[in-house]
Amino acid sequence: MKEKERLESPDWKKWGPYISNRQWGTVREDYSNNGDAWQYTTYEMGLSKSWRWGEDAIAGISDNKQILCFAPGFWNGKDPFIKERFFGLNNIEGNHGEDIKEILYYLDNTPTHSYMKMLYKYPHEEFPYEQLRKENKRRTKDEPEYELIDTGIFDQDNYFDIFIEYAKNEVEDILIKITAINRSKDTSAPLTILPTVWFRNRWDWGNYHAIPEILAHKEKQISIKHNRLGDWSFYYEKDYKLLFSNNSTNNEKLYGVSNENKYVKDGINEYVVNGNVNAIDPSETGTKAAVLIQEEIPPNESICLRFRLCKGQIDQPFDDFDSIFQTRIHEANDFYTYLQRHIEDQEEKLIQRQAFAGMLWNKQFYKYNVARWLDGDPGRAVPSEGHKNSRNTHWRNIDNQDIISMPDKWEFPWYAAWDLAFHCVSLALVDLEFAKEQLELLTKEWYMHPNGQLPAYEWNFSDTNPPVHAWATWEVYQIEAAQHNGVGDNAFLESIFHKLLFNFTWWVNRKDSQGSNIFSGGFLGLDNIGVFDRSMKMPEGVIFEQADGTSWMAMYALNMMRISLELAENNIVYSHLATKFFEHFLYIAGALMNVIGDKDTGLWDEGDEFFYDQIKGANNETIVLRLRSLVGLIPLFAVSVLKDETLKAIPDFENRMNWFLNHRPDLAKLVSRWDDVGSDKKHLLSLLRGHRTKRLLARMLDPKEFLSNYGVRSMSKIYQENPYTIDIMNMEMKVAYTPGESNDDIFGGNSNWRGPIWMPMNYMIIESLFFLHDYYSDDFKVECPTGSGNMLTLKEIAINIGERLIGIFKKDKYGNRPCIGENQKLQRDANFENLISFNEYFNGDTGKGLGASHQTGWTGLVTNLIYLKGFIQKGKKILE
Repeated sequence: MKEKERLESPDWKKWGPYISNRQWGTVREDYSNNGDAWQYTTYEMGLSKSWRWGEDAIAGISDNKQILCFAPGFWNGKDPFIKERFFGLNNIEGNHGEDIKEILYYLDNTPTHSYMKMLYKYPHEEFPYEQLRKENKRRTKDEPEYELIDTGIFDQDNYFDIFIEYAKNEVEDILIKITAINRSKDTSAPLTILPTVWFRNRWDWGNYHAIPEILAHKEKQISIKHNRLGDWSFYYEKDYKLLFSNNSTNNEKLYGVSNENKYVKDGINEYVVNGNVNAIDPSETGTKAAVLIQEEIPPNESICLRFRLCKGQIDQPFDDFDSIFQTRIHEANDFYTYLQRHIEDQEEKLIQRQAFAGMLWNKQFYKYNVARWLDGDPGRAVPSEGHKNSRNTHWRNIDNQDIISMPDKWEFPWYAAWDLAFHCVSLALVDLEFAKEQLELLTKEWYMHPNGQLPAYEWNFSDTNPPVHAWATWEVYQIEAAQHNGVGDNAFLESIFHKLLFNFTWWVNRKDSQGSNIFSGGFLGLDNIGVFDRSMKMPEGVIFEQADGTSWMAMYALNMMRISLELAENNIVYSHLATKFFEHFLYIAGALMNVIGDKDTGLWDEGDEFFYDQIKGANNETIVLRLRSLVGLIPLFAVSVLKDETLKAIPDFENRMNWFLNHRPDLAKLVSRWDDVGSDKKHLLSLLRGHRTKRLLARMLDPKEFLSNYGVRSMSKIYQENPYTIDIMNMEMKVAYTPGESNDDIFGGNSNWRGPIWMPMNYMIIESLFFLHDYYSDDFKVECPTGSGNMLTLKEIAINIGERLIGIFKKDKYGNRPCIGENQKLQRDANFENLISFNEYFNGDTGKGLGASHQTGWTGLVTNLIYLKGFIQKGKKILE
């Protein structure tokens, strides 16, 4: 299979979709005195400003160091400027935080980017920039976001479907096809298309670089010269006009000071939109060049444009163009046909392939040198004191310039440690080596802090994300072993394990303030899930004890134990580390599982049969935050099943383990009965014994609380009509269930864990149920849904929840996809109905997609659910 063969060569990934969808409004480009990244750079500034740390574009591609870039621009003849980047609202403008306001879909992509396809829907009429801003600003947090489709601009089909496709002939030979279809039934419309090549500006920042050059070479060819990349060519088919400028900031327009270069970044826009012939370089040279293509497209008709970007020169660049394209499409189909060979449902194949496309399109070249950013570039103005003390001052080791999997290249064009871990579990199904490289990357010295902390995200690298790196590493290792007859990559496992030893120690030293094995950690990625901002500093003498933080650490210990045992099969030294993590798990379990109200209070409430956070005051007064949320379900994640044969193969570990269990029965009794060997001589390590498992699941599977038709909610629905209230810190605090967008911004304007369904948490619930079933077998049954009288095994419940999650994206009996929501044009129109967005989270009652509209990152875990379903034959029967 050709695509699998290409995966053997890293060179095939040298070019890819590595350009961000948004560079403005990022921390990297913020040099303000007050750290207000959203105000320092804006959407409109992107037209005229040369970015310091990266580029943004529509469907852009670049090399893996982002030296040379390509992307198309568009103009409908009515907009105030050409469309070179996707529009959206900043965090202040949106009624639920930052939000892209465009309609686009990632349709296909292969792991080597040998073939890529995406779709952009561009209106004939003037794009409603100000209407979107004003209406969203007017709306309250209790109202939904006002989207582009809501403006009515697509109602009469007066728009273009613009398909952008790429096919590689060789590593540095890329074919480009742009197909524009006028969807109007009766209206002809003009469209200007501007295929653009440019160099990222690396010469204006104080270091000497020979300035590269783009110039008109001969008829239908642009010549591109760079001292490192070599000589390249860009080919087009007709005798179009060429427009040249430089990728340099228009300082006169933005800051009122003179320009060093006459021909600046927005020169091409000035020529096209305003007819300013003096804005482009008549010598036809520069560092940015576009082909000017102006077409009038009749209704229901289309145009197809072909281009080629390659190293060196080709005599007849378009003779083999169509055959190469068809070959790459055929190879992409072969790749996914093989990958999906166990999947029977055509809808699920469509969903999975588009989800993979979204994940692969959301790779980005990410460059950020924190020390350089704080101190400023040599020869440039020294940043203000406010900037030099703004954020990330303790992360001067960060010097990133890599291709990284992003959560969403518009909404979150920066990596987040725990997002990335989830991405890798899905990416491992299509590109195992890339998934492994990503997990290793965050443990490198230019990412990981010397004290052992993993960087959270650029807004605050010091924030704490849940420690899921070890879990993801073990998951990816197992995926590889399954693909290679049970043989995994021990070197990969060992390399990350060594670094995670530092990270685990960092957690123990920093987040267990009393040495009690009860952990805090702040918001832990769950934003508004609590009564108050869980990242706030507690008053002197007050300790915040978190059920989720403690449970994540219990899970972390089990993950590290399992990795140690795997490595111990080849090196007995690791058996001692396995012992250490086994014992640490029991210490954490012992602390967590003590009943609230006992002398040594844990976080399990025997009356409510649920886990809760609590606050301990200086006088040992304890305030229990009896708010039922995902915080209380996360203890399910700390589960591991060990086979008897594994223990027998490592006698040192087994002997020490048995000694510890015998000498600390107080700890052993709190977790599942180790001596009760389950099915096939298996042992269970879990925070929950059988009875407590059933009681916790009774809450989780109750439709009046957590169980939705579309998965498990992040907060109990009982708080919709009866909000949780508590008097704390001299304030009355209230928390209500909100199925959709947040109406509270305790943590941030776009933060919401107060009801919606989140794919990664649901995925981990499902996996934990499979583990528990592996031990308990079919003899252990729980009522599902609670109150139905329908008794299911834990495996059946896991499959049931998985079906609900997959059902978010599938057409229901009425032909509607829940994720799309109530808009009937999106649901039923032939040019929309099979186009799927993979949102950040989903309405807990309707399944509608919310938040970031292309966060295929962790929502991409639906690919794993579909993949697993292919091996489980009972799935449909259970739902029926």
